[in-house]
Amino acid sequence: MKEIDELTFPDDRRYSDDHEWAVAFGDKVRIGISDYAQDQLGDIVFVELPKVGERFGQNTEFGVVESVKSVSDLLMPVGGEVTAINTDLEKNPNYVNESPYDRGWLIEVRPDSPDELQKLKTAAEDIKMLRGE
Repeated sequence: MKEIDELTFPDDRRYSDDHEWAVAFGDKVRIGISDYAQDQLGDIVFVELPKVGERFGQNTEFGVVESVKSVSDLLMPVGGEVTAINTDLEKNPNYVNESPYDRGWLIEVRPDSPDELQKLKTAAEDIKMLRGE
């Protein structure tokens, strides 16, 4: 596992306590797991995502990520309706490890309450939490 300083935390994203990230993408929000989360999980071998049209509240489970080490629930950083899923992950779940903020994104949602995004942690706040500050 890498040290916190070796990981990437893009400033344009917001971060949940459960290590998911969210970023405004037009009128939608794109969601994935952070570099920290993928590093902790190890090699990801399977990602289970919801169907387009499903609705989830903030902090509810929307999928599962399975690595060679463990199986972890994915929790919604913002509530809303799923408008797209990253189908590339069906054949290439390793994209989450290789490119967690780009090719490894998970889902897009139309948020129920756009202000939920602003209540998530900034990159600096997330790094501070991970360091225990």
